[in-house]
Amino acid sequence: MASIAGSSISMQPRPFAKGSVSGLKLGSFMNQGRSTLSFTMRPMPARLQICCAAKQETVDKVCEVVKRQLALDNDKPITGESTFLDLGADSLDTVEIVMGLEEEFGITVEEDNAQSITTVQDAAELIEKLCSEKSA
Repeated sequence: MASIAGSSISMQPRPFAKGSVSGLKLGSFMNQGRSTLSFTMRPMPARLQICCAAKQETVDKVCEVVKRQLALDNDKPITGESTFLDLGADSLDTVEIVMGLEEEFGITVEEDNAQSITTVQDAAELIEKLCSEKSA
């Protein structure tokens, strides 16, 4: 139960008759005990879904740059989910990776954006965003 300035909202599931729609919940609103308003809440399907996955080509190029900058063996598997920390990169290595990505893709990564990159996928998504802004 939550209360806001003398008002309270109480949401408790109540039993439904047979054949009723499942997933419905009843709630009531009381304003200092004087009046009650009941309402029904229904689950709503997601209406908007955003996917920002970078192209596989971009992820692959980022993987190549990361392998080159960290001097990793070619047989060392790197995926979009690989974190720079898991690959053995320290903060200086991460700066060098970002510089290598800037050179490879012809972009400039601002410091605040660079600090938000923790995975190969993060880097690929940022690169695609910066490339699209550059071409616009």
